Amino acid sequence: MGKTVWNLDTAHSEIGFSVKHMMISKAKGTFDNFSATIEADVDDLTNSKLEIKIDTGSINTRQEGRDEHLRSADFFDVENHPNITFVATDIKKKSGNNYDVTGDLTVLGTTKPVTFDIAFEGQSKDPMSGNTVAGFSGETTISRKEFGLTWNAAVETGGVLVGDDVKVHVEIEAHKEA
Repeated sequence: MGKTVWNLDTAHSEIGFSVKHMMISKAKGTFDNFSATIEADVDDLTNSKLEIKIDTGSINTRQEGRDEHLRSADFFDVENHPNITFVATDIKKKSGNNYDVTGDLTVLGTTKPVTFDIAFEGQSKDPMSGNTVAGFSGETTISRKEFGLTWNAAVETGGVLVGDDVKVHVEIEAHKEA
């Protein structure tokens, strides 16, 4: 098929996360505004171009007070760091439609390599528009402290309010550019 441009369908895509809360449960959320540059040959994703830009101010945990705290200098410091970015640097096929997508993740001005376990979910023709649509899903776990997200508070039963490991998941639907 060859490498082509794919346009992100934000209505059918999601970037989400979960982190331990009070050592006993998980707090979950999404970033509601993000964009992506995708150039890919779905028959061979290993030399694809992938760049994702996330608006940190669009964080949504369904609790406005927590979201405001996450936007503050204690966490994402949205005023000084309005975006999180991911730029793929290496894509390796593992098996079938599964890939390791390694890239530079930048949070709060700190850039570190991160590898996502990505599955190419397939492609189909959209019956409404006739466009070719492709789907991808994946996840990784990062240490928030490695990116300078160090705010925490002790809980009286021992431990901390917010865990270090953050599970990040992505669901991407993209339309082949005509």
